[in-house]
Amino acid sequence: MANPLVAANTRHLLAATALAVFPHTGHAGALGAAGEVTPRALRRAVAYVNDNAEQPITVDQIAAAAGVRPRALQLAFRRHHDTTPMRYVRQVRLERAHRDLQAADPTTGVTVTMIATRWGFTHLGRFSTDYRVVYRSSPSHTLRT
Repeated sequence: MANPLVAANTRHLLAATALAVFPHTGHAGALGAAGEVTPRALRRAVAYVNDNAEQPITVDQIAAAAGVRPRALQLAFRRHHDTTPMRYVRQVRLERAHRDLQAADPTTGVTVTMIATRWGFTHLGRFSTDYRVVYRSSPSHTLRT
C-alpha cells in the first residue's frame, strides 16, 4: 500500500464494489453536458496524463487539467484517439512499464512484478496479457533480453 497507484486502485475497487452492492441514491446522469473539446484542450489532457502517469489519475482530474467537463473529455478521446481517457492512461503506463523492462538489469533483483506495480498494474495476469497483445512478447522475456 506504499505505492500511491496501488492504494488508489484499491480505494477505487472498494468504492465500485460498495456502489454495486449497496443501494444508493446517486445516478449516472450527474456528469455535465457534453460540449465540443478544442484540440488545445485535448492536448492539455494528453500532456496531463503523460506528466502524471506515475500518480493516481481520475477522469475528473484529466478533465479539470484540460478545462472541460468529464463527459466532453470522454467524447473527445473517443472521437480523436478512438479510446477512453482511462484506457489512454493504461496505454501510457504500459509503454512506461515496457521502457522500464527494457532498461532494467534482472541481475540486480528487478522483477516484472516490481515494474508492473510501479506503474499501477495490480493484476499481474491482466498486465501480462495486455503486454503480450501490444509487444508480442511476455514481460519476463523483455526483462531477460
